[in-house]
Amino acid sequence: MDSNSLSHTRWNCKYHIVFAPKYRRKVAYGKIKQDIANILSMLCKRKGVKIIEAEICPDHVHMLIEIPPSMSVSYFIGYLKGKSTLMIFERHANLKYKYGNRHFWCRGYYVDTVGKNAKKIEEYIANQLQEDLEYDQMTLKEYIDPFTGEPVKQNR
Repeated sequence: MDSNSLSHTRWNCKYHIVFAPKYRRKVAYGKIKQDIANILSMLCKRKGVKIIEAEICPDHVHMLIEIPPSMSVSYFIGYLKGKSTLMIFERHANLKYKYGNRHFWCRGYYVDTVGKNAKKIEEYIANQLQEDLEYDQMTLKEYIDPFTGEPVKQNR
């Protein structure tokens, strides 16, 4: 059993966390994606939180992390989203105009305790980007009707 210890405590607290940029904008591409990853990992190290698996998709972030029991999940997520917002706007000043009032992340987040199915969630997070790409391919608009071969009329 992989468990950590504090002075009088043995613990194994893993959480699956998902949060998204404001208005679910697809901004995590190229250089900004790498910067967001570096910022999030640095902030996790500062608080002693271990990242087991993480993936930054264009419009959301998946993380499987171990948070010590001395820190609440809501406190850590508030810290992570708050500090990362300031650091992202510091490094990418042009984003300030898209995100008014210096809010980069949505207000809410999803959190789930992992328990015994940690391996499945690790696999899910690792494959999340590929699944999103496949889903995007399935939802592309058809401009030519595959049955008749004629252009599709656009409803506006």
